[in-house]
Amino acid sequence: MPKNESDKYRDEVMIHLTYIREKVDANHKHLEKVNGRLSVAENSITAIKTIGTTITVIIGIILTWLGIQE
Repeated sequence: MPKNESDKYRDEVMIHLTYIREKVDANHKHLEKVNGRLSVAENSITAIKTIGTTITVIIGIILTWLGIQE
């Protein structure tokens, strides 16, 4: 390959690598946002499960207590 062609090829590769780096960085930033929202959603689900379990246990205790008194 003549020197001029190899320089042109090298420049094109560098342009493509720069473009790829920009896209990868953009994807990384987007994934950080998604992970943040997912974390909030997981915490909300855990809170709902905890509340449901607590209510179920309280209702079970009350029904058992009412059944013993009869």
